[in-house]
Amino acid sequence: MDDISGILYSFATLFIILDPLLSVPIFAAMTKGQSPAEIHKQAFIAVAVAGSLMYLFLVFNRVIFDILGLSIPSFQIAGGVLLFLLGIQEALGIELGHSKGHAKSAAGVVIGTPLLCGPGAITTVMLLSKDYGFLIPFIAITLALIATWVILYYSELIQRVLGEVVTDIMGKVLGMFLAAIAVNLITSGILTLAGM
Repeated sequence: MDDISGILYSFATLFIILDPLLSVPIFAAMTKGQSPAEIHKQAFIAVAVAGSLMYLFLVFNRVIFDILGLSIPSFQIAGGVLLFLLGIQEALGIELGHSKGHAKSAAGVVIGTPLLCGPGAITTVMLLSKDYGFLIPFIAITLALIATWVILYYSELIQRVLGEVVTDIMGKVLGMFLAAIAVNLITSGILTLAGM
């Protein structure tokens, strides 16, 4: 029972941190005009990118940061800058750094990190591994990723149910929220670095 409650707690925590529902309008906006097959591919890429990072930090924890000489606050600032740019892009309906060669893969990668798996998710994974070891967080990550993939996979259907106008408005509003979250991340990272 302790293991089950640990898995449920870890899954709920990770699912809230990943917050795939927040990503749906942004994902839908970034994949607009693409074929269903391409959208499904981008959903897989997003989950694969997020999952790779989460499993990587579950196994190696702080070793990666130590090898690269990085800290979590510096990762927060970098992730915050990327999120801020994405937020501005979505809120204003503009494209920053548009490249034809990478346009199709951009949605999956940007949604995968830093939107799904950012500093918060990585820190959570490290804390869960400290509390529960390896197996329980591993199962919880897998369940959270499956749930996230299902939501992104059906993002087109969710968008259709909500309607294009509603999804567009939500994308722009969430873009502003993303920019605000990014500012918070950057500020927190700078303050932590200053106090180190």
